Amino acid sequence: MAPDPTSLAARLRALPPSCGPVRLIAIDGHAGSGKTTFAELLAHALDGAPVVHTDDLATHEELFAWSDRFRAQVLEPLSRGEDARYGVYDWVHRAFTEQRVVPPAPVVLVEGVGTGRRSLRPYLACLLWMELTSEHSWERGQLRDGPGLSAFWDGWIPAELTHFAEDPSRPYADFLVHQGQAGYEVHVGPPLPP
Repeated sequence: MAPDPTSLAARLRALPPSCGPVRLIAIDGHAGSGKTTFAELLAHALDGAPVVHTDDLATHEELFAWSDRFRAQVLEPLSRGEDARYGVYDWVHRAFTEQRVVPPAPVVLVEGVGTGRRSLRPYLACLLWMELTSEHSWERGQLRDGPGLSAFWDGWIPAELTHFAEDPSRPYADFLVHQGQAGYEVHVGPPLPP
């Protein structure tokens, strides 16, 4: 068990590179489980490691169908030791309106629902799963987003259930991240499925 993001950061730095010169670390979990917050803390513990948010790559029409975009814009450049440049989706204007650049840093974090999917796992040095039930996560997410996004959540929940039924991440997690009163605890993940 690693008691906090700083201890986990030391373990992640010691991993071998997984995507060219980069140690790509995925933070997955249900919507509302705290992935973004934990990614920010972990990035700080990793001296400002870049973070890719898959909310920037997903769209209203492609909530989970962003793998090809991620591969072309993020994985392929990083694997060559080059800057990744990816489009950022504007959820209000429903269009890609800007571009972000991610250098091939020693550690790059990618956070979002479905980042532990089977098509990305071969490029990951480590997969973290935010250990919070779907119901509790969704409740937190809906409180965060407010009533104006209730229609979005009506579509999101069945889409997330379908995604994880077809392509689960948690069984492949290297570590499970628990958020408690005193901070985060990181435990070794579940045994790999057969």
